[in-house]
Amino acid sequence: MSALDSLQAGSALSYLIAFGVPALDAILPALPGETAIVALGVATAGSTDPRVALLVVLAAAGAFAGDNLSYLIGRRFGPAARRRFFGTPKGAAAHAWAERSLARFGTQLIIVCRFIPGGRIAVTLTCGLTGYPRRRFAAATAVAAAIWAVQAFLIGRIGGRAFADDPWAALGVALGASVAISALIEVVRRLRRTKGASVTQATEMAAATEESRDGASGVSRTRSG
Repeated sequence: MSALDSLQAGSALSYLIAFGVPALDAILPALPGETAIVALGVATAGSTDPRVALLVVLAAAGAFAGDNLSYLIGRRFGPAARRRFFGTPKGAAAHAWAERSLARFGTQLIIVCRFIPGGRIAVTLTCGLTGYPRRRFAAATAVAAAIWAVQAFLIGRIGGRAFADDPWAALGVALGASVAISALIEVVRRLRRTKGASVTQATEMAAATEESRDGASGVSRTRSG
């Protein structure tokens, strides 16, 4: 009997993992939240027990709870949370990125950040630190948690059915697919950011050119007068 065999619908351990790991990995990044949900999908791939749906609900609830816990930590502990999570140069850069991106994208970023490696904690903590509206944050994290839980669980189920005779191979393939999806989202995000920066730079150059022309025209008219 493998470890995956103990993760079945109706198991108290499965319920605990489904809720607890996604809830805690918001503040303890070492906890493999997505891996845990993918593993539950693999382990229950052949099950028709309706309680399987409860695992997805618990995973979404845990993810939502974790995001809002991170928000509350940022809101309640402010400077101490900033020093703890963003005290290094790398952390400070992540905080600065999250603050800029929130100002530009708002709730869209809160939803997408769940699928960006390292983005979730930076964004949710920054929302708390900057006093981002609580209701908007809660709504965005509810949507993100639901999408994330369904995606992770379905990837596991699909992998489990494709490799029914080798659950560990199924888990490996499913995790690989999950990583690939996150990588694709990150590539798209970077491309959009690069494109946006290029457009902004072009706009600024055009404005500067126009100002130069206006200034030259003014000087010319003054000399003519």
